[in-house]
Parts: sequence; C-alpha cells; structure tokens
Amino acid sequence: MQPPYLAILAAAIASWIFGAVWYGVFGRAWAAGLDLLRADAAEGSRSSPPVFALALSFVAELVMSAMLAGALIHFAGAQFSMKAALAAGALAWLGFIAPTIVTNYAYQGRPWAVSAIDGGHWLGVTLIQAATLALIV
Repeated sequence: MQPPYLAILAAAIASWIFGAVWYGVFGRAWAAGLDLLRADAAEGSRSSPPVFALALSFVAELVMSAMLAGALIHFAGAQFSMKAALAAGALAWLGFIAPTIVTNYAYQGRPWAVSAIDGGHWLGVTLIQAATLALIV
C-alpha cells in the first residue's frame, strides 16, 4: 500500500494550526510560567515570530503524523476506524509524550502549569492527527 501522503500532510497542517490557536490562548500563561515575560516590555509590543521554531514544529508534526499513519495502517489495517485512530493517538500521548514531558520538566524544575499547557497541546496534536488521518484515509 502506498503511504497516504495527502492525509499525512493534512494531519500535520491541522495539528500545526491547532498549536497556533492553543498557544494563542495559553501562550501568556506559558510564557509567564517560564519567566519569559519581561516586566520592562512595553504593553502591546511584539517581537518577530520565531520562524525557525515554527518551521521545526511543522516538520516535527509532519514526522509525527507519518509515524501515526504508519502505526495505524500496520496495526489496524488500511481502512482503520475513527475509534481506532483516536485510541492510538491517545495511547501514543499517554505512553510516550506525557511521560517524556513530565520527566523532563521535573528535572528542569518547570512549573506544573507549563507541563499541563505543553502536555495538553501535544494531546490535542495526537488526537487531531488521528482524527484527520481517519477522515482522509
């Protein structure tokens, strides 16, 4: 079977857009938790967008969607269900992403709020990618 390239790309784009919305909502709390907000910054001033980080996050999400598609096709067959896809996305997050975030952030001494914001983002990413793949494949 040919890899579902269009579904993989769509899943990466959808999850990347989700990340923009997620951090649009939680970005200030996330930045405050990491002490990234400067008290001397003028109200309403904005720095230039982190182009490299934005590009890197898209590439990472493209890799994630390709791996999730491959795992789903391998374990559930070429015509996997939405239920199977969402279960796989949730289990990938629970088994690999969440433990990594919690462990790394604990050693780094990051606040639990930052772990929750980042963890919630990646849960959304895996579920959105899974749903997108199920809808298109």
